[in-house]
Amino acid sequence: MTGQFAASTSVTQSRVWARRLNRWVYKFAKYWILSFSLLIGLYVGLPFLAPVFIAAGLEFPARIIYGIYSFLCHQLPQRSYFLFGQQFTYSLPEIQAAWQDTTSFSILRQFIGNPQMGWKVAWSDRMISMYTSILFFSWVWYALRKRIGGLSWQGLLVFLLPMAVDGLTHMVSDIAGMGQGFRDTNAWLAALTSNSLPPTFYAGDAWGSFNSIMRLISGVFFGAGVVWFGYPYLNEYFEDFKLKIQEKFARAGISLES
Repeated sequence: MTGQFAASTSVTQSRVWARRLNRWVYKFAKYWILSFSLLIGLYVGLPFLAPVFIAAGLEFPARIIYGIYSFLCHQLPQRSYFLFGQQFTYSLPEIQAAWQDTTSFSILRQFIGNPQMGWKVAWSDRMISMYTSILFFSWVWYALRKRIGGLSWQGLLVFLLPMAVDGLTHMVSDIAGMGQGFRDTNAWLAALTSNSLPPTFYAGDAWGSFNSIMRLISGVFFGAGVVWFGYPYLNEYFEDFKLKIQEKFARAGISLES
């Protein structure tokens, strides 16, 4: 009898935990947009904590963040934002003067800043544009989800095209060396516009340059396209998941909310 009682108790406990797990999953599916926003917000926010930690004298946690995100981003300082310094961005010559007079990719990316220039965000400007856009457009899509349809895969390709072109041309340009490729001077654009804009617009990567603007715009298009294409599928999946759990509890005559 004791064994039967123990077995019955074990089964009952398993059912309780299974129901509890199903309720947790149901709530996640019900509020998936909030859960995703929190996760993406954390993912986007951590790179900004790196310079905050450095400025506060907490170098160890800052180095951990820089190290983790170094696998996800090139972290080139001339294409990154800086906090707590004299400027928001710096040109390659300014970075070289403060760090090392080098065009080496691996050496340049090691520079995280100094007290005068401030401290580098652990993500490049493009990555910030991409993922903050996903976070922002998540809520835009959620507010408009009943008014707009999904984006086709052809439409997604259109939204991804600016980043593909900009990223590929940057990569090809960098083969010539940091600061020495055709995207560093953008002489083609200067000729196309008859040099009608300031020289700082054409050359380099600092804020306000053509390169920085294109990284910003292409990142925004990327975020908008990914959300518009992917989130309707996610919403459909979680709605279906919710329905299955509701049906399971209804058959068992158990309230989901208890």
